[in-house]
Amino acid sequence: MQTGERTREHSMTRRELLVLGMGAFAVATLPGAVRRGSHLIRRQAPVMGTIAELAVVHADPLRAHAGIDAALATLGRVERLMTRFEPTSDVGRANRAAAREPVSVSPATAAVLAEALAWAEASGGAFDPTLGRAIRLWDVGHRRTPPPEEAVRRLAGRRLYRSLELDRWRGAPVVRFTEPDAEIDLGGIAKGYGVDLAAEALRAHGIARAIVNVGGDLYAIGEAERGGPWRIGIRSPRDPAWLAGMLEISDGAVATSGDYLQYFQHGGRRYHHLLDPRTGAPRLSAVRSVTVTAQTCLAADAAATAVFGMELDAAEQLLKSRAPRARIASRIADGASTGRG
Repeated sequence: MQTGERTREHSMTRRELLVLGMGAFAVATLPGAVRRGSHLIRRQAPVMGTIAELAVVHADPLRAHAGIDAALATLGRVERLMTRFEPTSDVGRANRAAAREPVSVSPATAAVLAEALAWAEASGGAFDPTLGRAIRLWDVGHRRTPPPEEAVRRLAGRRLYRSLELDRWRGAPVVRFTEPDAEIDLGGIAKGYGVDLAAEALRAHGIARAIVNVGGDLYAIGEAERGGPWRIGIRSPRDPAWLAGMLEISDGAVATSGDYLQYFQHGGRRYHHLLDPRTGAPRLSAVRSVTVTAQTCLAADAAATAVFGMELDAAEQLLKSRAPRARIASRIADGASTGRG
């Protein structure tokens, strides 16, 4: 994976780049820069509670569209398995019944849960895939005031991920909870997994140059439309019309976690969707967003979620233990952007 960074903040103009990217990223796609004989095919579609955005560079538009169809179908399958919002998904069925009896899940869901539990253990619970009940309690997309303190305290510091048991029954994976308050939410890892599979689907259709971006989880395949690595702009949490930094990526992933897309304001404080399992409440952090690059989008997604609010040394130690080739590309605070190259 090739990466580079420019952290000087600057505005995005259509003369500089055509913007592909709602949420955390913008992707430079310069007009007229596609190599002779190739086409830049772009498409957006709603999936996984956000917008999937794909850009493919290929000589054959029909093949490009077929690859995009396959990638979007893959993302849809991951969503149907792992969303907590559907009672018939693997996660929905587990959340309904796994505190009473083992619940069968697909091998894909079991694999993502196993990865999530590994990140939970390595991070000392900073990443916790069983915070679904606390996430529902805060419901930052609809609330305008914090929930009752006693309800928050009841879910704080429980390390509920240790109550999630993965096993097999008659050759198939099953899930069981030993604590009734455990509730799976794979929002910090399933999108990254889906992006990785979508990139595989594109490659299987002969696509060697493409971008898959799903709500701030991005994988770059091969070279950009003008040659060389893809240029990925990190949006400023202070103003999404500005870039806080630029990365160059080829055959690698990047993910951002931040407090500026899902939140409400109350009493002079920003209550965002990134919860601290120790307190059961939104994490307190001077850093507004963290961007992580990695070999896979699953690792980048989980890492960006886990390290938000961590001190830099602790965050780097976590990456060293779980994803040695990952790195923190930027940490953007209210006053400045920081990072280690």
